[in-house]
Amino acid sequence: MSVKYVFVTGGVVSGLGKGITAASLGRLLKARGYKVTMQKFDPYINMDPGTMNPVQHGEVFVTEDGTETDLDLGHYERFIDECLDKRSNVTTGKIYWTILNKERRGEFGGNTVQVVPHVTNEIKSRFYKSEQFNEGDNTEFAIIEIGGTVGDIESQPYIEAIRQFQYEVGHDNCVMIHVTLIPYLQSSHELKTKPTQASVKELQGMGIHPDVLVCRCDYPLNQEIKKKIALFCNIKEENVIENSNVSILYEIVEAMEKEHLADVVLNSMNLPNPKPDLEDWNTMVYNWKNPKYKVNIALVGKYITLHDSYLSVVESLKHGGVANCADVTINWIDSEQLTKENVSDLLGNADGIIVPGGFGSRGVEGMITAIEYARVNKKPYLGICLGMQLSMVEYARNVIGFKDAHSLELDPNTTHPIVHIMPDKDGLENIGGTLRLGAYPCILEEDSKAYKVYGTKEISERHRHRYEVNNDYREDFKTHGMKISGVSPDGRIVEMVEIPEHPWFIATQAHPEFKSRPNKPHPLFAGFIKAALDHTNR
Repeated sequence: MSVKYVFVTGGVVSGLGKGITAASLGRLLKARGYKVTMQKFDPYINMDPGTMNPVQHGEVFVTEDGTETDLDLGHYERFIDECLDKRSNVTTGKIYWTILNKERRGEFGGNTVQVVPHVTNEIKSRFYKSEQFNEGDNTEFAIIEIGGTVGDIESQPYIEAIRQFQYEVGHDNCVMIHVTLIPYLQSSHELKTKPTQASVKELQGMGIHPDVLVCRCDYPLNQEIKKKIALFCNIKEENVIENSNVSILYEIVEAMEKEHLADVVLNSMNLPNPKPDLEDWNTMVYNWKNPKYKVNIALVGKYITLHDSYLSVVESLKHGGVANCADVTINWIDSEQLTKENVSDLLGNADGIIVPGGFGSRGVEGMITAIEYARVNKKPYLGICLGMQLSMVEYARNVIGFKDAHSLELDPNTTHPIVHIMPDKDGLENIGGTLRLGAYPCILEEDSKAYKVYGTKEISERHRHRYEVNNDYREDFKTHGMKISGVSPDGRIVEMVEIPEHPWFIATQAHPEFKSRPNKPHPLFAGFIKAALDHTNR
């Protein structure tokens, strides 16, 4: 069949969970046997989130092909269990960059370049088309989320592009979902539909008529409220979907199935609606809600004022908990506040310690202190990216004896540059898109803990870094008890290290959190949580 399109917009306020709604629909369609892909169109003018402050925008999610994307793509991949790529995240910056380069090359033939048709045409050209993605691709559904809120000046060209696109492909091939808010007034004890009516009216004024309304609410919507919304918003009553709060994120799939979201979409397109296979997903949710054990993990980072800065790490830890029937409690530790004087107080009750990625020197010494505490006190430790580099810095200082050991990124004057810039990145002036990005292979030592965790010698993980371990110091680490347990296929780049004498101390240059799924936990996180549970019971 030809590709069917589902556009997801948001109204009233931001932060309603358009991405989760879109991802849930993707899971429900996939459970019915349909091939699904997803895209996110972001109205901001940055080329990508790569240079954005995580505390302002949340984590930067990296795809297999090395694209730095919005964190919603992490939700997409975790829900639909498909690897997305550079065409899955489009920003206004990319749109205008392309248009301006075309204009400079004279491709517009001297015409005045305008929002309509040039910007809208460029946007439409980015909407998923199988021939543009993979030859022979059999994708049947493209679910496309439009960032921002209807009424924002930044998103208007996208709304206009959708209006044109639906006319071009036909209404039977294109469904519009609008995610909106039904607020509850505590003073009068009632749910109010007027904000939703106003948002839909604004969308209709732009030529878009929503087929489905997904209504975020704190309290259940009774049939009278649904009937009222349907009447004033000119849609079918059964197409008003309640989206109330759930106890865990992934339970939303079951909630949307009960509200018949996928049924409504398929009926709108006159498509077959087979019974979904959600057994594996529902089992995961049940296990998540019914743990047998408890485990405390200390996450030591520099961006903890916004927990979404470490969204994929947090989700992966919880996935590892599900794999071990454990409820994972995360203790957020600000590395800037961590010192040798208070480390025992802050980390003493932790069953495991994780130091995730980051950039810049702020808070680094606190991370090093946490790593030393984990090493000396035999607490399970997982280091990710910067967490691996600092693991080696700590080891070089306190075990090998190189007291000023550091990374050249953080201390250009160190006499022992344990971590230095990758040779092919030296001299670069631009910081956007110039990291080592995307999936790279790694060969594991067969006598290592990492090999036992993965169960295979050859692995592939996603990366996001500019600096790497200095090979001049490899022998120093080996002779002093740190094992280089994973390297690139050519042996040039250190990818993973561990301490054999430690119960569980593994650090990786990669970002394994980007490949974890709730029903397919990443082996490193599952192994880390198991080690933390073993430590608890010891």
